[in-house]
Amino acid sequence: MKKSERTRQLIIEQAADIFNEKGVAGTSIDEVLQAAKVAKGCLYGHFQSKDELALASAAYLLDKVAARRMNILQQHKTSIDKLLAYAEMNANPLDNSFVHGGCPILNFGVDTDDTNQAIREKVHSVIKAANRNLVTIIKEGITAGELSPEINPEEFAIKLFATMEGAFLMSRVMGSPLPMKTAIRAMKKEIIAYSLI
Repeated sequence: MKKSERTRQLIIEQAADIFNEKGVAGTSIDEVLQAAKVAKGCLYGHFQSKDELALASAAYLLDKVAARRMNILQQHKTSIDKLLAYAEMNANPLDNSFVHGGCPILNFGVDTDDTNQAIREKVHSVIKAANRNLVTIIKEGITAGELSPEINPEEFAIKLFATMEGAFLMSRVMGSPLPMKTAIRAMKKEIIAYSLI
């Protein structure tokens, strides 16, 4: 990686946490400059606008979350184990060690719903990919005889995704892991109820 590419990546990584925590409108270029320790000319040599930097930062975090999800799911063999792992993926929603400021899907999704079409489309594509992945896992589980054919793959994928994201939001807002623990327990119980193994 060339020095200019490393600098660009450094700016994205430093800006990403700020955008994720404060939102696009709430983040100033001066905050990004201070965090990345670069001059304004350097930043604008890599990005034409704050919106372009925000999109690159959102894409970076959203891709990071998607890669983590895939890595966790690939560690499991059966569809049941994959679904259980998905439910437990964010068991500690108050932990900022993976992504500072909370879930970028929620943060960027809500922050840019009406204001930034490019980021909104990126969030949309990440949600669609996660749901497609869950649908595939469920269908493979039915085919392999691991899951009851009574489970509706499309509906259950949406339910699982929405339940876990909603519990993440509630836990962050309330400052308590209880909503997430409750959601995990409920979803695990439902997943196990569909299990044939």
